[in-house]
Amino acid sequence: MAVYISLLRGINVSGQKIIKMAELKSRYQALSFKNVQSYIQSGNVIFTIDNNDTTEQLAKKINQAILAHYQFDVPVFILTPEALQSARTKLPFEHIDVAVDGSKVLLCFLSDEVSNPMASLSPYLKDNEHLSIIGKVLYLHCEDGLGRSKLTIALIEKKLKVSATARNLKTVDKLLNLAESTSE
Repeated sequence: MAVYISLLRGINVSGQKIIKMAELKSRYQALSFKNVQSYIQSGNVIFTIDNNDTTEQLAKKINQAILAHYQFDVPVFILTPEALQSARTKLPFEHIDVAVDGSKVLLCFLSDEVSNPMASLSPYLKDNEHLSIIGKVLYLHCEDGLGRSKLTIALIEKKLKVSATARNLKTVDKLLNLAESTSE
C-alpha cells in the first residue's frame, strides 16, 4: 500500500469553504482510500491506496469528489512522504529551532516550477524575512511571524502565476510523523 499526504488549499479559512474533517474523511473513504487520518482543520489528510494512481490522478479524484459534494472548487496537492521529507530536508534556513520558530517558517508547495521568482517576490519582503525557492517549494521565514508578512499565498499565486498551498514547519513535521506511523 502506498501512503500519500493531501494538502487542500483554502478550506476553513475566514468562514469560507467549510469542510468538517469527519466529512472529509468520509469523502476519502468513499474513494476507496484506506487508513484515512486528518490533521487539524486546514485540510491535511494522510491515506493509503492499493492502486497505481499518479499524484495528479489522486488530486483530480479528490477535487472532483469535493466539488460534487460541496459545490466549490478546492485545489488539491498530493505528496508522497518521500517528497514531503525531501522538501523538509532541503530547508535552506540554518539554526531553526522548530519549537520556537516552527510556526514562523512556511513551506509553500507550488503547482509548477517558476522562472525568476525572486524578482517577482523580493519587493514584498521585509528586512527580517528570508525567501528561497528550490524546485516547486517556496520557503519563507518570517522572524516577526507569518501573519505580519506581505507575502500571502494569494500574492505568491498572483505574482508567480501558479496554484499554491502552504504549511508551517511544525505542521510539516507532524504530517511526516503521521505518514511514518501509517506506513508501519
